[in-house]
Amino acid sequence: MLDAASFLTPAQIVAELDKYIIGQHEAKRHVAIALRNRWRRLHAPADMQQEIVPNNILMIGSTGVGKTEIARRLASISGAPFTKVEASKFTEVGYVGRDVESMVRDLVEQSVNMVKQRRKEDVKIRAAQAVEDVILDALIPPVTASGGGVKPAVGFGTDGSAMPDSDYELNERTREKFRLKIRSGELDERKIDIKVQQNNAPGIGVVGGPGGMDEASMAGLQDMLSGMLPKKTRKRNVTIAEARKLLFDEEAAKLIDMDEVKDEAIRQAENAGIIFIDEIDKVASRSGKGGSGPDVSREGVQRDLLPIVEGSAVSTKYGIINTDHILFIAAGAFHVAKPSDLIPELQGRFPIRVELQSLTKDDFYLILKDPKNALTKQYQALLQAEDVELTFDDAALERLAEIAFEVNAEVENIGARRLNTVMSRLLNDILFDVPDRIGANAHILITRELVEERLRGMVNNRDLSQYIL
Repeated sequence: MLDAASFLTPAQIVAELDKYIIGQHEAKRHVAIALRNRWRRLHAPADMQQEIVPNNILMIGSTGVGKTEIARRLASISGAPFTKVEASKFTEVGYVGRDVESMVRDLVEQSVNMVKQRRKEDVKIRAAQAVEDVILDALIPPVTASGGGVKPAVGFGTDGSAMPDSDYELNERTREKFRLKIRSGELDERKIDIKVQQNNAPGIGVVGGPGGMDEASMAGLQDMLSGMLPKKTRKRNVTIAEARKLLFDEEAAKLIDMDEVKDEAIRQAENAGIIFIDEIDKVASRSGKGGSGPDVSREGVQRDLLPIVEGSAVSTKYGIINTDHILFIAAGAFHVAKPSDLIPELQGRFPIRVELQSLTKDDFYLILKDPKNALTKQYQALLQAEDVELTFDDAALERLAEIAFEVNAEVENIGARRLNTVMSRLLNDILFDVPDRIGANAHILITRELVEERLRGMVNNRDLSQYIL
């Protein structure tokens, strides 16, 4: 279930989002309220919890203004299961393609992986101990304490006479010495033979059309057959360092109750899950269109989405999940279609509408400078790996922001994504020259003059600009 201690106040959530996303304060406020409301619902009177449904959000804005990043960071802040889908990839029931319920199955899969990872952390110490035992067994097979023969002594008495130990005691002492060597990494390069499990579940062909199996049924049948088949193992000769990695997941899986994992994952997905539906405008019927042609299938996808967003039970290979309290965030540019072109029922399920603002030159400057994951900091980290220091002066950042803004205006507005191509063009020669021509301990300063020299003509030369994505 959700951990109340891990939930921030709306103001704290916005402050966390501000570390990664510039501007878009209205959108941040709405998602912060939506996230906090999930905690509030779970602490409301029991008889009201089921009645309180999330206020789903429709974000409207051009590409590259931060719609996806807001949703992804929101999920990261809350530690919630999150999946992103594109509405344009779905097809109406009866057509070849992905059905809309697959987004819920993707969410549950993500939730299961998250819960399994947390459980792995919980059993990490015991699993590591079990891996050590397997490696020790390969190095020094154990003996039983059943009164075996006597081995030469490993110590001496006070009178200097030898003190014999049993086979078992000597074996145990030797194993403990080797255990310490394994933990210290002293034996990492030594090779041993280990047995690793193989997944032998056969592939299952599915015939579509009426009576064909859906994705959940197919996955369930695969799991059932996998569970019925005996686990096969094969011997591998690997280093002890490799053996640790190969054996850890197997030993951790033995310590994890998968039934508990599935139950918890379903609860997490139902109460904390976030599904981000991008390109929702692509399935909106264009204004003034008639009731035939491709718009029919677009409307069909909307009608298939409706019960999922309203709240329904979806079958997955891990069990039934109810979508009543999943938070849905939809987004689209709506350059051609309008939000009002969505079917009225679907519009009603996204009561919160927020329009994200186009990015300005000042926004681009701040995006290059302030976020924890700013592009400038990413390139600095890349070159730091080569012991090369990269710095930007403010005038250079201002000019980069101007160029990105102007190229967007001249060619096509792709928002902050333009900064990626501008920065790539600026720094590619440097990245190529390190470390052959620019060696370790070098310091590279990016100035306005260097930006002008490297990016001269990018805006004015339309023939060149068309290649800048």
